[in-house]
This record gives sequence, structure tokens and C-alpha cells, in this order.
Amino acid sequence: MKPDPIVAEVRAVRDRLAARFNYDIDAIVRHIRSMEAASGRTCVQPPQSSIAAMNAATESAPGEGRGANES
Repeated sequence: MKPDPIVAEVRAVRDRLAARFNYDIDAIVRHIRSMEAASGRTCVQPPQSSIAAMNAATESAPGEGRGANES
């Protein structure tokens, strides 16, 4: 498959962000949450029932969902 330049750029940005916080996921999340708070915008979360239903559907469908097409 031909490399996708947009995917490559997104992955490079993700790696720079992770490296900036020494690959510490808690530090990355704190940073992102502080950026959300500073933006003044409302960050909307889906209802927990929607997340549970989506997870249940993914778990019951073989070959679908997270990682199904990764190699």
C-alpha cells in the first residue's frame, strides 16, 4: 500500500507530543485537559450508555472493531 502523507504527519505530531511528555500518558492527558479548559469551549462527552452499547456491539461482532484491520 502507498504511504499516506497525512497519516505520516499525524503520527509524527503524535510522537513529538508523546516525547515532550516522556511518553507519560497521565502527563499527556493532563496537558490536553488543561488545553481544553483554557480554550473556553465546551467539551462534550457521549453518554456512558452509548459507550457501553458500542463496546458490547464491538465485542460481539467477530472480526470487527479495534485492531481488526491492523497488520
